[in-house]
Amino acid sequence: MAISPESEHPIRAYGYAARDTSGSLSPLTFSRRATGEKDVRFKVLYCGICHSDLHFVKNEWGITKYPVTPGHEIVGVVTEVGSKVEKFKVGDKVGVGCLVGSCRSCQSCATDYEQYCPKQIGTYGALNFDGTRTYGGYSDHMVSDEHFVLRWPENLPLDSGAPLLCAGITTYSPLRYFGLDKPGTKVGVVGLGGLGHVAVKMAKAFGAEVTVFSTTPAKEQEAIEGLKADHFINSKDEHQMQAARGTLDGIIDTVSANHPIAPLLNTLTPHGKLVLVGAPQKPLEVAAFSLIMGRKTVAGSNIGGIKETQEMLDFAAEHGITADIEIIPIDYVNTAMERLLKSDVRYRFVIDVANSIKAE
Repeated sequence: MAISPESEHPIRAYGYAARDTSGSLSPLTFSRRATGEKDVRFKVLYCGICHSDLHFVKNEWGITKYPVTPGHEIVGVVTEVGSKVEKFKVGDKVGVGCLVGSCRSCQSCATDYEQYCPKQIGTYGALNFDGTRTYGGYSDHMVSDEHFVLRWPENLPLDSGAPLLCAGITTYSPLRYFGLDKPGTKVGVVGLGGLGHVAVKMAKAFGAEVTVFSTTPAKEQEAIEGLKADHFINSKDEHQMQAARGTLDGIIDTVSANHPIAPLLNTLTPHGKLVLVGAPQKPLEVAAFSLIMGRKTVAGSNIGGIKETQEMLDFAAEHGITADIEIIPIDYVNTAMERLLKSDVRYRFVIDVANSIKAE
């Protein structure tokens, strides 16, 4: 007989969970493990809503086990630490992103790329090493091994900084890894949503000349005046796309909807890089000659390791980078998911967890 989420562990927890493919979220009482010697327990204050949460609660990737409590953009304040915790104390402000575990011994872990560990443990909907499931940040508190807990910079707002734990590292990491972090580099950003608007801010902070690609002409003012992008291109306009041929050193493509990438490849200089961080469902169609004639690269990137995520948070604090957010109570979460599906948010929902999730 299966053990109920409420009785798996000794510490009672409260959150919101989806129970079937409708994705509808409702209150759930579950449990979290006791604080281990290397664990940090913290009260959740805010949690961002990522587009991945929407995919996951509806089982659109085919891997969801119900009930599932989403949330991997989590910030809070430490309430308890284990006897061997060295980096944190009660009262510290902390964050947890997309990972709460990895093997800590493979080549990826040894080189600070825990996100590519074959035994990585996602913050929600994954199996812990003890066989129990992980529950995310749409909940009153979290517990995690201190290795996967991030120190929160003092001058970084908790609410608008929370989405950086996914959207921030997802865009910062490829800019750094693919050498698009040098002043004067010409960087394109495809899509102006939760990921895209942070990508623009990160690239500008590195000193890049930034071009935004969007299929929504009405976003030009937001891109240029609001986010201080240097150029805006309506990617449906053939004349604008033609004029941009061969002008960009690299592109961060944040779009998860199916879209053609051949026109984007044409805007790259020789040796240019198109880096995918969105995940369209259909396979890409790429003509070999579009890569060969210019030694162009199509690559992908997935979040970042813990060391780099801390580096990103410190960089964001130094440069005043936060997400543009709309704060909501937890009982608005289903409406927020419906709006997210229609891209009706500028640009990230953040749940005020501490003031809206209460013990039943």
